[in-house]
Amino acid sequence: MNYTLSHLDQLEAEAIYILRETVAQFENIALLFSGGKDSITLLHLARKAFYPAQIPFPLLHIDTGHNFEEAIEFRDYLVEKTNTELIVRYVQDSINQGKAQEETGYNASRNKLQSITLLDAIEELKLDACFGGGRRDEEKARAKERFFSHRDSFGEWNPKNQRPELWNLFNGKKQYDENFRIFPLSNWTELDVWQYVEREKLELPSLYFTHQRECFVRDGVIMGVTDFMQLKPEEEKKIMQVRFRTLGDATCTGAIESPASSVAEIVNEVAAMRLTERAGRADDLRSEAAMEDRKKEGYF
Repeated sequence: MNYTLSHLDQLEAEAIYILRETVAQFENIALLFSGGKDSITLLHLARKAFYPAQIPFPLLHIDTGHNFEEAIEFRDYLVEKTNTELIVRYVQDSINQGKAQEETGYNASRNKLQSITLLDAIEELKLDACFGGGRRDEEKARAKERFFSHRDSFGEWNPKNQRPELWNLFNGKKQYDENFRIFPLSNWTELDVWQYVEREKLELPSLYFTHQRECFVRDGVIMGVTDFMQLKPEEEKKIMQVRFRTLGDATCTGAIESPASSVAEIVNEVAAMRLTERAGRADDLRSEAAMEDRKKEGYF
């Protein structure tokens, strides 16, 4: 008998351990769900961790109103298929209540405004822990974040105030109005996720696979044409063969030209990539520390 675990088996076991440890330490938990490959993988792991029971926490989606239609349709399909509870909170409500101010101009985005809606949802639902699909290989701010990421009473992340995580020991102690973001996929890479998707035969939104879309190029990034985007006079629309490596707001998520139409083809493509997954995210290009600044304000 072979007792050797593959790297995917090791990552899966680690993630399942963290999911179970979180449920053991916290009372009110939600899984932050966007309908992207990472949150779909995390939902699959959660279902494995607590099978044959239902997962003991709901999904929480912070809807900016600027999502790709395909992502929302797939989110609703998957929730119905897995019989999972979904809670949705809307950035538009935060804007209507005067808590968030809509950006204007060509590069306007609601991505940053999600933090306000998320923090309100955490307070409303009295959540003390939220699972996220963030991975350390995505971005340098996430690279230094722990599995158990402590947030203070204002929902802010302080990189200097993280707890040590020795071996498999995780400290979830907190004050009443503080909370944690938990990242079971921290040690996974983009390639690991795609190999796991291939092995487990997970369904994903069609946006991840090659398709024809009306696009334009801004600052070297291919953007899909949507009702939420204002084109500059010099920008031209054209039909391109693209796919998306990451799913976020349509206003800040760039595509790549790609012929990959299957998970196997994407695995081979990602293995040869030399640009990071979030290289096409306009929200990360606003400044050198854009992601860390957003996380300090309560971002995912």
